Amino acid sequence: MVAKKKTQKKKNRKRGKNQRRSFFRRMPSYILWSLIAVIAVIYITAFYNMFVGPYSFRWKALYGDDEYPAGTVRGIDISHYQDEIDWDLLRNATVKDSPLMFIFVKATEGVGLLDENFIQNFYYARQNAIMRGAYHYFKPQSSVEKQARFFCKCVQLEDDDLPPVLDVEEDGGLSHEALQKAVLKWLRIVEKHYGVKPILYCSYSFRRDILTSKEFDDYPLWIANYYVDKLAYQGDWKFWQHTDFGRVAGIKGKVDVNLFNGNREDLWSMRVGNNRIEGYEN
Repeated sequence: MVAKKKTQKKKNRKRGKNQRRSFFRRMPSYILWSLIAVIAVIYITAFYNMFVGPYSFRWKALYGDDEYPAGTVRGIDISHYQDEIDWDLLRNATVKDSPLMFIFVKATEGVGLLDENFIQNFYYARQNAIMRGAYHYFKPQSSVEKQARFFCKCVQLEDDDLPPVLDVEEDGGLSHEALQKAVLKWLRIVEKHYGVKPILYCSYSFRRDILTSKEFDDYPLWIANYYVDKLAYQGDWKFWQHTDFGRVAGIKGKVDVNLFNGNREDLWSMRVGNNRIEGYEN
């Protein structure tokens, strides 16, 4: 009895397979190929929408066909990651047919890390007549006051330089409110030291979701929003870091490229010497 049941089950399974096969065999070939084509189109469309479309500008950057947003006042930001720079080439470099107008140089990080190439990069930027600025990478869990004092100690800004910059990229586990207070404290200490409002650097999502206080509207914004043809941020901004895959003569590898929101005269008006707070004493 058991053997008969097993035999019958095998027959049923075989019959089912044969029926499925016969179904496709009976189907006209043009219908079968049409179904295959429809499934392929659906798959390709879904793959593009999920993995290619949202990152198309990044793919272009990776393969050397990157598209830069419209504008003519362009600059870069550098650190020791760019290694040794050929300043003879860099001072005459162009970015998408526009001359290199400004450079932000990483100076400090946390309470005691001085970028190993800061001194020479900052010096050579001025020697090669490129408007320069210096930035500090913020560590939320470290003493805000010590970070601010360390930056002020290491960075001597001159009148023709751009204002100091605070680079905020991590929350360090702090609440949004606590992080906002910490960032504002750094900005105010440094503002008092140099007599000029610092520039705030952060990503689009960081500005939208975390640094939401209206008090940040008082500070020039340098915003990072990569691989898009239009900046998503709707508020006022001064600099837009639109790619980290830029190519510039004098730098061997990739480099961040930025667009200034204005003309050359507007950029020059941002210089430290033009924006001293009344009553400032350094």
